[in-house]
Amino acid sequence: DPSKVIGFLDITGLWNPSLALVMVGAIAVGIVAFGFARTRKLSFLGEPFRLPTATQIDKRLLLGGGVFGVGWGLAGYCPGPALASVLTGGSKPFVFALAMIFGMVIFEILEKFNSARQRK
Repeated sequence: DPSKVIGFLDITGLWNPSLALVMVGAIAVGIVAFGFARTRKLSFLGEPFRLPTATQIDKRLLLGGGVFGVGWGLAGYCPGPALASVLTGGSKPFVFALAMIFGMVIFEILEKFNSARQRK
């Protein structure tokens, strides 16, 4: 519900802390899942299982998190719920999903451009 997201992010107004409980639950599930994943060499489908190894907080991470947060705050949608909400037929989640896909395409184009430029 986008109004819950907006209420959670409105810390100077009528703050709604209920989304914090969702985040705490997600973190708890993530801790258990990553703990289990560290013990595995192969996925359930038999593919090599590789967890991320990067630990440094850099400019790209902060910028990406900032862009994600601003989009989340302006639209009130996270990517997963937005895609699920597209099925409800509303125009807002559809516009958000299109903008999200457009952003991913722009990212891939810039990544290829930067990669080609670094090889020179």
